[in-house]
Amino acid sequence: MRLSNDVTARWAAFPDLSLQELYDLLKLRQEVFILEQASFYGDIDGKDQEALHYLIHDRASGAFLGAIRLFVDPVEGFARIGRVVIAPAGRGTGLGRAMMQAGIDKARELAPGCEIHVSAQSYLERFYGSLGFRTISAEYIEDGIPHVDMVRA
Repeated sequence: MRLSNDVTARWAAFPDLSLQELYDLLKLRQEVFILEQASFYGDIDGKDQEALHYLIHDRASGAFLGAIRLFVDPVEGFARIGRVVIAPAGRGTGLGRAMMQAGIDKARELAPGCEIHVSAQSYLERFYGSLGFRTISAEYIEDGIPHVDMVRA
């Protein structure tokens, strides 16, 4: 799926994030993961510096709409997509699918043929399945929320 012309999207390594982008990213993750989902955990986990970040903004207002972070190890042929977050204004628009597809494409670009892993909130298992991920674990609780591990070969 392509992103609409109403948004801008870009990949950025941690040092390439502006201070405003970093603030907006951490604020959105706090609002969604910690406050909205009432999951009190340490989101700032020391891994953002190692990740590539896919950032989406509303073109007109500049509002931050969503992001994912991607870890790729081309030597091991392994990638992980995580911290998939969408602002309320971006939900139901196909943004989640577009972000995940961008993550899949980037992982394959950086590590052709790699397995891509996600730790999915259980209620999103069907969504990730529609993107080619298959469940490889029983349901477990992470940060107070049911999850399953999934992989895309």
